Amino acid sequence: MSGPSPQPPAIVLVRPQLGENIGKAARAMLNFGLVDMRLVAPRDGWPNPDAGPAASGADVVLANARVFDTVQEAIADCHYVYATTVRKRGLTKPVVMPEMAAGEMRARPERSALLFGPERSGLETDDVALAQAILTVPVNPDFGSLNLAQAVILAAYEWSKQAGQPEMVIDNYEGPASQASIDGLVGQVDDALEAAGYYHVPARVASSKRTLRNLLTRPGWSEKEVRTLRGIVHALVEGRRGVRPRG
Repeated sequence: MSGPSPQPPAIVLVRPQLGENIGKAARAMLNFGLVDMRLVAPRDGWPNPDAGPAASGADVVLANARVFDTVQEAIADCHYVYATTVRKRGLTKPVVMPEMAAGEMRARPERSALLFGPERSGLETDDVALAQAILTVPVNPDFGSLNLAQAVILAAYEWSKQAGQPEMVIDNYEGPASQASIDGLVGQVDDALEAAGYYHVPARVASSKRTLRNLLTRPGWSEKEVRTLRGIVHALVEGRRGVRPRG
């Protein structure tokens, strides 16, 4: 007996620069049945008059596109996030190709998200730290330059190609937790570390916080595991204050 049908991934364009490129990305999405476009702080605002003509009829994608101020807000309801990049970021994360990512997304009933960075610079390291995995393609190492629509179409094609194929089965499946839950865990641990004086070297605060987020995001915790971890942190903090948990 098959489980719930997988949800198509959200396509999250992070700080896109040109309306024309947003339109071309929408066209690439709809070619392969994807309609959930999310825009994070588009440089020229939204709606953008240059997007429509470039979409070549993919108006439903543009009409329903949602705008967010931050990446965290855009992926809050997603349970697994892939950051697309062809550059090394100094973060320890699983690295997958589009075909593998598509198979994984189809094996989960929860919604996944694919992050695509600005045309000129790509995703920043702090953006990548929000994801559970890195999605990349084996491009020419001497010329690793894909435009936004090309990157979107590679991922969308693999999602579409695997429709109707036998899906991966995960025994005793539970999770992963939503990004909002992970953010809550990261915030709670961060607050506890702040109170304990962990961030005592000002010059290293930003990198330490990024490493913390990467550490807590990478495993793909289930909702139950997140609740357990938050309970542990709470017990440790209250215990340090002289309040012992019952039980």
